[in-house]
Amino acid sequence: MMDDQAGRFKVGRAMSDHRPVYLNLLKIRLPVPGIVSFAHRITGVLLFLALPYAVYLLDLSIESAQSFEQVRQSLDQPFMLLLQIVLLWSIAHHFFAGIRFLLIDAEIGVEKTSMRTGAWLVILAELVSIVLIVIGVCS
Repeated sequence: MMDDQAGRFKVGRAMSDHRPVYLNLLKIRLPVPGIVSFAHRITGVLLFLALPYAVYLLDLSIESAQSFEQVRQSLDQPFMLLLQIVLLWSIAHHFFAGIRFLLIDAEIGVEKTSMRTGAWLVILAELVSIVLIVIGVCS
């Protein structure tokens, strides 16, 4: 469809009438498998970002006995304990969700109900493992 002025094309309104004008991401409710998938991506990023600091601490800890004590004391700080728990949760979630995604790639559990069940099993497994980790770290 051509416009009379300068041969420009008109843009039809029919396609854009059904598009949302304002998309509030806080009002969108993801199903449990979507939340597990999103958390799998977030935990992967957290683990990737934590790698340089972990390598630095490892390097520092094997330098000498004094540097080992320095690393140990820094890891005993409350903020560092919280960071350790978050990173250990990230490892647990990434591990269990990764197994779930490998099973989905093998076409095991691809139905809607089994995907929801698998997502809940991932959440349950990570909760059990994080409780055991917290008990182990704090005792």
